[in-house]
Amino acid sequence: MGVFPYSLTSPNSVGYLGRSPSRSAQIQRFAVTAEQMSQIEGRVFAAGMPVAALMEKVAGLLVQRILECYPLQQGDRIGVLVGPGHNGGDALVIARELHLRGIQVLRYQPFTKHKVLTASHAQYADSLGIPQVEPVEALQDCRLLLDGLFGFGLTRSLEGAIAQAIDFINQQSMPVLSIDLPSGLHTDTGAVLGTAIRATHTFCLGLWKLAFLQDKALDFLGKPELIDVDLPLSDIQAVLGHKPKLQRITPETAIAALPLPRSASTHKYQQGHLLLVCGSRRYLGAAILAGLAARASGVGMLSIAIPESLQSPLISQLPDALLIGCPQTTGGAIAHLPESIDLSKYNAIACGSGLTTEAQTAVQQVLDSPCLLVLDADGLNILSSQNSSQTVAGTLSQRQVATVLTPHAGEFKRLFPELAESLSDRLEAVQAAARQSGAIVLLKGARTAIANAQGYVWLNPDSTPALARGGSGDVLTGMMGGLLAQGILRGIPVESVVQSAAWWHSQAGIFAAQQRTELGVDAATLSQCLIPALREAMDLHSHH
Repeated sequence: MGVFPYSLTSPNSVGYLGRSPSRSAQIQRFAVTAEQMSQIEGRVFAAGMPVAALMEKVAGLLVQRILECYPLQQGDRIGVLVGPGHNGGDALVIARELHLRGIQVLRYQPFTKHKVLTASHAQYADSLGIPQVEPVEALQDCRLLLDGLFGFGLTRSLEGAIAQAIDFINQQSMPVLSIDLPSGLHTDTGAVLGTAIRATHTFCLGLWKLAFLQDKALDFLGKPELIDVDLPLSDIQAVLGHKPKLQRITPETAIAALPLPRSASTHKYQQGHLLLVCGSRRYLGAAILAGLAARASGVGMLSIAIPESLQSPLISQLPDALLIGCPQTTGGAIAHLPESIDLSKYNAIACGSGLTTEAQTAVQQVLDSPCLLVLDADGLNILSSQNSSQTVAGTLSQRQVATVLTPHAGEFKRLFPELAESLSDRLEAVQAAARQSGAIVLLKGARTAIANAQGYVWLNPDSTPALARGGSGDVLTGMMGGLLAQGILRGIPVESVVQSAAWWHSQAGIFAAQQRTELGVDAATLSQCLIPALREAMDLHSHH
């Protein structure tokens, strides 16, 4: 789509449409399926809210946001795509209001049958002289298009004339604004049902739909924005529960779980001791990246177990770390941890960055330790390879403390081969893996998903393709390990710390991309951006 100048006022800000921060924070955490959204709306309508009144309210909020983001002038021409259901009704009310402001509105209304309320609005649009156009090519000179074809709940594949119309729209250069969800996306999985609108901006109504948290939908959503229409929290909680099984990670929840503020009288031994088990002759850089990120986490003490021949180059990069030289294999990997090491003295261990699969004994040693453990990269590969005759769950169930697994899709398939096919629905896959293994599983992706053994899932809604670089995962491992070492001393739940780490990591990527473009964010730059990104995010949060 072409570039259209607009400015956005954050929908999370205190001043945004008069919403209170507490309500905004709660609403932002929810994510719903199509069925759940139908149940919530059903409760609202059963309580006496007229459907027509809610439609007018939704349209009024959308008109306000559209004009704020895309300042249209009298005489500007826009196209409105009208579907047969209430999504089409929303579009018609918006068309009416823009028409009354002197904007030239063209209706593309390809369906002959409509829901009663939508048909009524179409009739009134006729009486106002808002023209219908056919075919869809008549909209090609519009300044922007408003997609009101299908909202949430679509399950059938789009084909025929409507599919051809959508494909034509996707070839145009003007912005396309979708109401609730780009037409053609499955509400829950984000899958494309035959074809789908590639929106520039999507205004999600009431509550976030699951599609906004699915990797496969991201190329179609454009800029997503939640429009709070004041659905009662009591009705939302009646359907989702007071502690929903699925939640979005928000800045409020992520910042709350950080080890801040510190006591004025604290000292290093009260701020956690992390052991990194990492590095090899081939992958010294991974150890450096993990160490730099651990240092940025604020951990009080940082020890790094490294092949003994690599101590000198590592200490030049991390002079404040305590190095533990390990016997090494002929290939330059850690052969095993020294016999003198007492793993019980550490608050957390993060293992895997740059190890190579030769470090099997070291990985087994940390698995046998009585210590909170993060396993990544070759730590995961070794775990999966050593368990060919037994399940990963069998190994992890023997641990008396929490284990955090941080696989990308390939590592996930090796760890949980029987769940590989379910990766088409990442939320279901990560939930099943956590239940099966008893671990906290963080499945990396454009929308990172975190699950625990009790079936709770948390999703990080923010990220950037700038993180698609080698070494980004090492930064996450080191930073997460440092936060966990501090968090366990403060009694912060492990799941909450993992959420904070995922959020902070993505914020650093976003911050770095803004400074250097998406192409300029190497892992070293990412580690350097951890602190300024957190400071900016916390400043923004405090102002809101």
